[in-house]
Amino acid sequence: MEPQTQSKKSNRVLILDYGSQYTHLITRRIRSLSVFSLCINGTSSLNSITELNPHVIILSGGPHSVHADGAPCFPYGFIEYVEKERIHVLGICYGLQLLVQKLGGVVKIGEKHEYGRMDIEVNKNNDKGLFGNKEIGDKQIVWMSHGDEAVKLPQGFEVVARSNQGAVAAIENRERRFYGLQYHPEVTHSVEGMDTLRHFLFDICGVTADWNMEDVLEEEIKVVKAMVGPEDHVICALSGGVDSTVAATLVHKAIGDRLHCVFVDNGLLRYKEQERVMATFESDLHLPVTCIDATEEFLSKLKGVTEPEMKRKIIGKEFINIFDIFAHDLEKKVGKKPTYLVQGTLYPDVIESCPPPGSGRTHSHTIKSHHNVGGLPKDMKLKLIEPLKLLFKDEVRALGRIMNIPVAFLNRHPFPGPGLAVRIPGDVTAGNSLDVLRQVDEIFIQSIKDAGIYDEIWQAFAVFLPVKTVGVQGDQRTHSHAVALRAVTSQDGMTADWYYFDFKFLDDVSRKICNSVRGVNRVLLDITSKPPSTIEWE
Repeated sequence: MEPQTQSKKSNRVLILDYGSQYTHLITRRIRSLSVFSLCINGTSSLNSITELNPHVIILSGGPHSVHADGAPCFPYGFIEYVEKERIHVLGICYGLQLLVQKLGGVVKIGEKHEYGRMDIEVNKNNDKGLFGNKEIGDKQIVWMSHGDEAVKLPQGFEVVARSNQGAVAAIENRERRFYGLQYHPEVTHSVEGMDTLRHFLFDICGVTADWNMEDVLEEEIKVVKAMVGPEDHVICALSGGVDSTVAATLVHKAIGDRLHCVFVDNGLLRYKEQERVMATFESDLHLPVTCIDATEEFLSKLKGVTEPEMKRKIIGKEFINIFDIFAHDLEKKVGKKPTYLVQGTLYPDVIESCPPPGSGRTHSHTIKSHHNVGGLPKDMKLKLIEPLKLLFKDEVRALGRIMNIPVAFLNRHPFPGPGLAVRIPGDVTAGNSLDVLRQVDEIFIQSIKDAGIYDEIWQAFAVFLPVKTVGVQGDQRTHSHAVALRAVTSQDGMTADWYYFDFKFLDDVSRKICNSVRGVNRVLLDITSKPPSTIEWE
């Protein structure tokens, strides 16, 4: 019989992140099983871990070797804590090697590195083990990505699967509740990976599938009510995108008319975005929104700026300045100064805005700072409310459906906070680049809608290239701009693949752009995935 401490455990699965590009996938895969999972820095303090009261802990993969100086590791006292609280621990790839090394085993540089698809074979059979009712000799295809390997296991551990090269593929010590997979079960290339995770969580660990978006909505409303005092007023920055709109609707449910929405036209919006978005807010969403045209303020500060991070920081700071001014005006109107700002920050924003373990900083790799996160100035006077910061995009859309936000609006493609500034490499104010980009983007997006493929695509947009190329138009030589088209498929924006358009579609769009947009004589297609590229160009 389990001790009383285990019955008090939450149903939460905690992932300690050691920098793998797949760590977010573990989080998503577990949530898809209706189990709440959360990812934190793998070098977090023991107190940070115990406060989250996890039922299960997963140690992620990572790019490091356990032999390297400064290799990231769980905190001192971690092993004693999980054993005392009878918490099941699963190490994946680097996480397996970390467990082996810290529990007294030996990890060495492998004679043969294992990367990509590979067969593994089950060599131990136990229905309480990692592979459940699998038979000895059963094989499955998995995704490997490691150079080191465990060559001697800690006392009490046994190998339950090996690769076709004979390397350790899975280990377990059921008595101490330690388990390890040398491969990545979270990626789709590991064909039976989800079955293994499902068996581990439900049959081995006894986790209950009780997490759903209805409960998330109820809980977040409670959190907002508890955070915001009964007479406090809140500003919500609406961008016209899904995230900020869902966040605003949720907060509006919590505090009603004490929410004051503001839509800022920063001069970096898409074609006719201001009038289209304002019409939607008023007719479909019934949210009270004040529109502020701050085009001059933003573009004057961006003039001559070419460095991508600097552009993001300037835009983030100017947004806050606008909100501060709006807050002062609102104070005169309602007699009380607003103290909170709502933002639609999502979990991928938080993950991407943190640096990697082993870097001397914290968490997984910083790809770029988001204006919702890293771009905010330290002296910001408004406190943040971010009700969606632990959710992925598809979860936010599910939340929106529960709150009866129109499906057509929820299915809008993501649009970056810095707007077209990240789609014009270099100085966004140079020439008529913004006007050209808006026209090209409008043709591209409308063509996608007309073709009936808009909902198949995660995100599509045009990019203005700050180069000119030679062309021939109307029997005359031209020296005009080139533009690029980008369309990707994705589940959460963390990884993405380029969308495979029909050639006829591309031909039609290219002709429309070159014939309709003055100053463009060349259309390119971006066919890079993420990684190695990010979705946006800056």
